[in-house]
Formats: sequence, structure tokens, C-alpha cells
Amino acid sequence: MASPWLFGFNHGAAFFLPLVFGWLQLIMAIFSDNKFGFVKQFPVPMHCFIDVIGGSFLLASPFVYDYSSQVVWPQLILGSLVFFMGIFTKKSPLTDEPQHVFKDGLSNIADVDEPMAQ
Repeated sequence: MASPWLFGFNHGAAFFLPLVFGWLQLIMAIFSDNKFGFVKQFPVPMHCFIDVIGGSFLLASPFVYDYSSQVVWPQLILGSLVFFMGIFTKKSPLTDEPQHVFKDGLSNIADVDEPMAQ
């Protein structure tokens, strides 16, 4: 969130995108269901998936919004860091086995006493 002031870009998309991305990361960290989350309502796999999407967006933003002549490296470094941390974090949906509600699949769903199974 402080990168616009640290690196001296103070107008347009180069200013607002790191702020929006930083606030989104802060809100996800507060609501995330991990040991450092305060509210513990946001599943970690969804957090990792949004990190991958946000990191790739931050990687591409200097070229998409045409401010690559002003600043490139902070967005590329932070975007790639968030992108790869979202992929390789434990419980990431992109690298871990998916967690299924029914271990044997849906073939034996009629045998389970579930209200939605009928």
C-alpha cells in the first residue's frame, strides 16, 4: 500500500492499483481462516486463488494501463511474489488435492443420510 509514496509515482493507475490491491490483501488477511486471521471466515484455498488472480493482474497492469514508462519493477516484483505465494502455499487449490465432501464420489450418495441427497 505504501509503494506509490516509496517509489514516487503519484497519479493515475500507477497510484490507485497498488492501494486497492494492498487493501484487498489486508482485508483477506484479516478474514482468512488461518492461524493469523482474526475473523476466520474466508477459506484459505479461496484466499490463495484470489492471490493468484490479483498477482497476475498486478504483473500485467503496467502494460495494460500503459504506465510502464513510469514504473515497472515494483509491480512486477510484488505481483510475481503474490502470484507464486498463492500457487505454492499449503492448502492452495492449484497444488493440493481437492477436498471432497463425499469421499467415494457421488455414486453412493443415496446411502448417505443427507437432506440434500434426495
